[in-house]
Amino acid sequence: MTPQERARRSAEAMWADDRASQAMGMALTAVGPGHATATMTVRDDMANGHGIAHGGYIFALADTAFAFACNSYNTLVVAQSNAVTYLTPGRVGEVLTASCTEAHRAGRSGVYDVTVAGEDGRKVALFRGHSRQVSGAHFAEDDGV
Repeated sequence: MTPQERARRSAEAMWADDRASQAMGMALTAVGPGHATATMTVRDDMANGHGIAHGGYIFALADTAFAFACNSYNTLVVAQSNAVTYLTPGRVGEVLTASCTEAHRAGRSGVYDVTVAGEDGRKVALFRGHSRQVSGAHFAEDDGV
């Protein structure tokens, strides 16, 4: 099995049970070994008291891209810690794109960087996630497929 196929199958297994990302209207638009991209349209009910995208939704989008990137090796991986810096507001009706890349992976730990961008290409937020591998796999690789 190629690394790309492993990443795709891992993502399919995770997405099937990711009710939170699905409920927020996210879409996983790309996945590969150590990287993932997710999008989300900022709905009216995602606006804060200033009429802009609530930071929690921006964080959730970044966290979703992070989760799929660090789980792309068919190992179960969880977030150990993460931080976000908000740069510009997300706008209601706008599609935000979170692009995650692996910065470092060794042993059971990884570091991943996510850029959340607006439709016009401006940076909305920067997110850094630290991951930790736990026991298990998303699918059995000896299943003959």
